[in-house]
Amino acid sequence: MQGIGKDHPHAMGHPHGKGYPQGMGIGIDYDVNPFIVIWEVTRACQLKCVHCRADAQLTPDPRELTHEEGINLIDQIYEMDNPMLVFTGGDCMMREDLFELADYAVKKGMRVSMTPSATANVTKERMRRAKEVGLSRWGFSLDAPTAEIHDHFRGVPGSFDLTLEKIKYLNELNMPLQINTVISRYNYDHLEEMAKLVGELGAVMWYIFLLVPTGRGQMVACITPAQHEKVFRWLYQLSKTAPYDIKTTAAQHYRRVVLQEKARDHLIEKGDIRYEDSITTDFASMHDGLKRAPKSVNDGNGFAFVSHIGDVMPSGLLPIVGGNIRDTPLAEIYRESKVFKDLRQPDNYKGKCGTCEYNKICGGSRSRTYAVTGDYLESEPFCVYIPQAMRKKAKQSV
Repeated sequence: MQGIGKDHPHAMGHPHGKGYPQGMGIGIDYDVNPFIVIWEVTRACQLKCVHCRADAQLTPDPRELTHEEGINLIDQIYEMDNPMLVFTGGDCMMREDLFELADYAVKKGMRVSMTPSATANVTKERMRRAKEVGLSRWGFSLDAPTAEIHDHFRGVPGSFDLTLEKIKYLNELNMPLQINTVISRYNYDHLEEMAKLVGELGAVMWYIFLLVPTGRGQMVACITPAQHEKVFRWLYQLSKTAPYDIKTTAAQHYRRVVLQEKARDHLIEKGDIRYEDSITTDFASMHDGLKRAPKSVNDGNGFAFVSHIGDVMPSGLLPIVGGNIRDTPLAEIYRESKVFKDLRQPDNYKGKCGTCEYNKICGGSRSRTYAVTGDYLESEPFCVYIPQAMRKKAKQSV
């Protein structure tokens, strides 16, 4: 699977390590602690997704973290002010001790969720056990409103029908459903139907992933920068009426679009249509309205990813290793490794991202930037926005 990424951290609150609800990430210093940690518990998976970040394999890697190492990792994550923990893969259901690990984390007071693949491994009994353990939400990937497109994307015939069957089981158990969709050229023309289907399936959240060309994901499958912008503005309008919440991953510039649209709505209501130059980060901080962390989470900035063998990276989509938990504590890697520290300095980003008035709210997808340019500090290559400073400079030079 593409993997859960930066912006989905904002999706769900969880118990705070200091005894009060962390909720929206209030009070977290991202230089010290992450808002969310993703643990790739295994790379084994029976699907053959054309976009797979992990380039998953059919059988577990013998180098995977052991049960004891997993328990130690959970303890380390908890000690970092109890961030949200997500089990991912591969297919996390192919990890034999998955529920034991989840049970241990939940009993510590952590909020845990998982993103299993919709395969025969997902039985109603396992769903029931997940609910009994106390998992907060179950996420299934559904990438199109038709079997033809979805099955092509997931690389296995019958995946679409099997996913709908598993969702039906989940609804019977009254367990909250999150639907994850990777937007690419394969499904770009079918988003209206997809949005309708997400509602019909009773999802509480639609998680939108914008394809990053890494792993099996290819640049040719990505939508264009202009299409990104169109999708974001469509999502903003959809969010006003959809019966589910909408969150995005590898789409930091959606935050900028939401703030622009909210500013537009606010000023048009006041009879002033000259909205664009009135948008400021102060307005943004006051009127975010995204039901997520008020501080923007990005690769390495409020977010950490631990691989199946213990490598710690800013994101599963940004495969630069800051260290390995078998050698170095997670907190030390997150706080002190060069790549993590670089990514927490938006003013040091290059090109327009470095001068953009939204760089602390957005910052662009560092994963996509790295995948396309080879430099994680370069400008987001799929953003069409021209920062105010650059526009003013252009006017002055005329």
